[in-house]
This record gives sequence, C-alpha cells and structure tokens, in this order.
Amino acid sequence: MQLEDLRNDYKSEPLVREKMFANPYDQFQYWFDQALKAKIAEPNAMGLSTVDDHGQPSSRMVLLKYVDTEGFVFFTNLKSRKVKEMEQNPKVALIFPWITLHRQVRICGMVKPVSKLKASAYFATRPRGSQLGAWVSHQSEVISTKALLMEKYKALKTRFKNKEVDMPGFWGGFKVYPHKFEFWQGQKNRLHDRFEYTRSSGDFWEINRLQP
Repeated sequence: MQLEDLRNDYKSEPLVREKMFANPYDQFQYWFDQALKAKIAEPNAMGLSTVDDHGQPSSRMVLLKYVDTEGFVFFTNLKSRKVKEMEQNPKVALIFPWITLHRQVRICGMVKPVSKLKASAYFATRPRGSQLGAWVSHQSEVISTKALLMEKYKALKTRFKNKEVDMPGFWGGFKVYPHKFEFWQGQKNRLHDRFEYTRSSGDFWEINRLQP
C-alpha cells in the first residue's frame, strides 16, 4: 500500500459551540476524562515544541503531570536541550494527539519554572527506578554505548541502597501558561470542527470557529 492510499474518513460526533465550556480548562478536562475512559495509551502524553536561538523549532513528547486553571506542568532534566531553548525563548506550543478519538488539543503559551518544592514533592512520588534514571542520564548529550548508562545505574542502586533517592539538582519542572487553545474534532470529508479559545482579558476567553 502506498502512503497516498492511507486515509480515514472520520465519523465522529460534531463539535458544536453550544455544547462547549466557556473556559478552555473545563473543556480540556472534559475531553481528557473522555480520553481516560476510552483507555487511550498515554493520554497525558503531549508534544512540546520549542525554538532555538537560530529559529529552528524542535518537538518532543513529554508527560503532563499537573493541570490547573493556570496551566500545564511537566518535569525534565534541567540541562536538556528543551530547557536550554526554553530559557532562550519561553514561547512554546503543546499538542495532545488523541488520534483514537479523532481529536487533538493545541496550546500556545509561555513557560516558567515551577518551584523546587513542587518539583521535589512530585519527584518523591516517582517509581524508584525512574528516580534513579533521573540521576543516570545527562539528557541530550552524546554517549558511545548504552552499557555506560547501565553501569552508572548499577552504581546508583548501590549508592542509594536502603535509603530514599534524593532529587538531583539538575532536575525540575515547568509550567506552560496558555494564551490560546484549539480543540480539533475530525469530521467526514475533511470538514473538521475547530474552535479556538483566545484569552481576551482576565479570565474571559473569546471563542471562534476556524475553517478546517
């Protein structure tokens, strides 16, 4: 089969303005709950796009760990490429690709670090293996063989044997504060439903239908 033969004519319920929440966080939570019920793999996986100092965009998947009425929180290695780019340019974009439901949520916003206290509180909830893994990797740096990672992991297991794993000083979290959301629902004949929420003032959001 050729790539041009791959297609899926979506037959989802239409997305209508009258049934949407006035606040995009409420709309997101409603869709997120439906993604959970649909047992989508990694429903909290979101694409994070950043831009380097040469204007080159870069995207990768991260995991949403907290969401409230201000924004979306994820955690990562503070020496990673994504963090270096966010420090240079705090404008970022997120996307939740809920393909099984023929949906996607796109978000544009500004990113800021979360407190060390909040990062430490989350780190304490991680599985022990993930805590050790955070210590092992110098994220985005070149390495000659995976065996070096495994050796370091074994050494750290010994170092932290019978005691709690401390949060590395080079690990932390970030919060994306959105100013724009788009809720996309696939429809038949590629006439998709798209609604954009744009922050107007305070807690007021302007909602507009976009052409597919």
